[in-house]
Amino acid sequence: MFFTYLRRELRRRRKAALVVSMGLALGIGLVLTVTSVSAGMKNAQSQVLHSLYGLGTDITVTKQASAGQGGGGQQFGIKRSGSGTQSSSADRLTVSPGTATLTSAQLATIAGQNGVSAAVGSLLLNDFKFDGSFKLQGGTSSNSSGAAGSSGAGGRPSGGEGGQGGTPPSGQADFNLNTFTIQGVDTGNLTLGPLSSLKITSGVNFTSAQSSALVAVADASYAKSKKLSVGSTVTISGSKFKVIGIATASSGSSTANLYIPLAKAQTLADQKDRLTTVYVKATGSQQIAAVKSEVQKAVSGTTVTTASDLASTVSGSLSTAADLATNLGKWLSLAVLAAAFLISSLLTSSAVNRRVREFGTLKALGWRSKRVIGQVMGEALVNGLIGGVLGIALGLAGAAAITAFSPTLSASLGSSTANSGPGGGPGGGFGGAAAKAAQEVSVHLTAPVTVASIGIAVALAVAGGLVAGGFGGWRASRLRPADALRRVE
Repeated sequence: MFFTYLRRELRRRRKAALVVSMGLALGIGLVLTVTSVSAGMKNAQSQVLHSLYGLGTDITVTKQASAGQGGGGQQFGIKRSGSGTQSSSADRLTVSPGTATLTSAQLATIAGQNGVSAAVGSLLLNDFKFDGSFKLQGGTSSNSSGAAGSSGAGGRPSGGEGGQGGTPPSGQADFNLNTFTIQGVDTGNLTLGPLSSLKITSGVNFTSAQSSALVAVADASYAKSKKLSVGSTVTISGSKFKVIGIATASSGSSTANLYIPLAKAQTLADQKDRLTTVYVKATGSQQIAAVKSEVQKAVSGTTVTTASDLASTVSGSLSTAADLATNLGKWLSLAVLAAAFLISSLLTSSAVNRRVREFGTLKALGWRSKRVIGQVMGEALVNGLIGGVLGIALGLAGAAAITAFSPTLSASLGSSTANSGPGGGPGGGFGGAAAKAAQEVSVHLTAPVTVASIGIAVALAVAGGLVAGGFGGWRASRLRPADALRRVE
């Protein structure tokens, strides 16, 4: 009887039911679209963080140099004598100014903390390569040139400098200063750390057996600018490294120009058992905060950073769009949803008023108020479910349109925990990439519709039907048969 009467009433009042359902559908569709956009924003931010810091990295540990530590330019001793053209070159591998190093013992301490699944270290270095040729005419001289403070490649300072203990020479000097970044990586665990977010597009990656080999992986952009390919050789501090692979970041830029085995980087830079960054993976997301606290206590003076700490520093159009979706979109969807519920309730109540004689007759025939209320709420609930189906369709269409036509967004990361060294070398943060704030990452915004968002839409549809039916049922329950029969529909 209940379902028969319900079906007949809905068929008899198709237009009114459709109006109520469409009102709910608009609100539910907007909520579903905003929810999908918010999920897309989180995915985009996660993509930025992963591309810059490494997939699987939950925490990074770095250490800043104390006041008076790690500063100053790089000095190259240049000796000039006789006449004619003479060439001179020098190579310096240094840790970025403002960055202090951690020890292998501290890495072991971090790896032994509760909640730590894995921990690997890396050493990020700046390579200052000086090449010069001198054309001298008589005299001898010896001096030191501060390469880090030079005016740049191709500078031509005057040769009339005063020598120390010799005849002042005359002539000119042509020199170039080339700087690039090198990162020593643990070849025994490539799933964690700077190389985990890179894709080998040519050649091969390191193997665990190459922990002390003279091999390198080059960043694709750097390899293109220097015309490097698989099989090429690069000279680092007098040692020739063979390029075995070319790596490309999924988005943005990688943290270094060249990657070499950690042991070789430590040896060449005279930084035995030293690290600039420790990458940590927690056993689960719930343990990240506890691990951070334990590491800070176990290794004093360090900067412990989680991905959530850095997510707030993502700026650019991605950040603006995320704020818009989170704030304006949320309140707008709530306002539209509240209006849809209110309109549905008023329309249902209005329909009850038009059915006064009908409900009065039913009550006169023995229907109790509870049964009348149930009938009204059943009809409203069906309207709500229809509205939910239409709302999900609208939400899916809106999400698909956003995914198809949304512009490419840019994002950059600000650094508050690290200083950048010369040549753009990062000094800390997640793989040090936080210091590359000037380099933007481009991401395409998507609006994924998740099962959870569809569940929210269904819940809202049911809630809308219950709200509308409850209000209309309350009005119907107040009708008295005698009063109802006096009224004409």
